[in-house]
Amino acid sequence: MPSLSGYKSDLDYSYAPGIFPSMECLKYRPEQVRRLLIHPAAHGREGADRLIALAEEHRIRVETAERVLSRISGKENCYAAAVFEKREDALDPEKPQVLLHEPGDSGNVGTILRTALGFGIEDVALIRPCVDLFDPRTVRASMGSLFRLRVRMYDRFEDYREAMGDRDYYPFMLDASVPLAEALEKPVRARRTLVFGNEGRGLPPAFSKVGQPVRIPSNDRVDSLNLAIAAGIGIYAFLDKEGRQA
Repeated sequence: MPSLSGYKSDLDYSYAPGIFPSMECLKYRPEQVRRLLIHPAAHGREGADRLIALAEEHRIRVETAERVLSRISGKENCYAAAVFEKREDALDPEKPQVLLHEPGDSGNVGTILRTALGFGIEDVALIRPCVDLFDPRTVRASMGSLFRLRVRMYDRFEDYREAMGDRDYYPFMLDASVPLAEALEKPVRARRTLVFGNEGRGLPPAFSKVGQPVRIPSNDRVDSLNLAIAAGIGIYAFLDKEGRQA
C-alpha cells in the first residue's frame, strides 16, 4: 500500500478522524474507504473493536498508525481515522436543500451539515470559494454527517440554480427581507433552498432579488448571529412549518 501524507486539498483522498466519524464513514460509505487507521492505545476499546470488525466485514485494510493519526489530527488522543476517497454527490432536486454561499469556517460548515441531517435535510450545496468540504477538520466537525448527506460544490450560484430547476429560494439577509415568521405565513414547498452567506460578508446584494429574502429578528445587543446558529434556526423553522401544513 502507498504511504499516506498529511492532508492536502489536491489529494484524491482524505481522513475521517475520530472513532465516531470513522464509524459513520464505514457504515454509510464503505465503498469509499481505502483503509482504517487505529492508534495502538485504542486496541481493546469497545469503539475501536467495533470499527475493526466493521472494516474486516467490508474487507478493508486495518493499520496501526500512531504517527499518521497524530499528524493528520494534530492531537495525541485521536484513536482512529478512516481513509476515504473524495466524492461529490448528485443532489435531489425534489427535496429541500441548504445552500452555503462561500462559507469560510470548517467548524461552521461541519456543524451545519450535522444540523441539517438532524432536522431531515439531506442535500447541501456549497458555492466556491469556500472551505474544503473534505478537510479532516470539516469532516470531524460534522461528526461524520457528511457521509449520510448528498453534498456538492458549485463554482457559481447560477450553476446551482440551473442544475436544480424550479425552486423557491429563501436567502437569509437584511436587505429587502421580511421577518422569518412572516415568510412562514405562506405555504412552503419541498422544492426549496435556504441560502446562507459567508460568516463575515453575508450574502451579496444581488440575493435581495432572489426568491423571498428573510431575516431572523434579534435585539440590538448583537449585530448578527453565528452562521451555524442562524442556519439551525432557519432549517428548523421551515421543517416545523412543513410539518404543520402537511
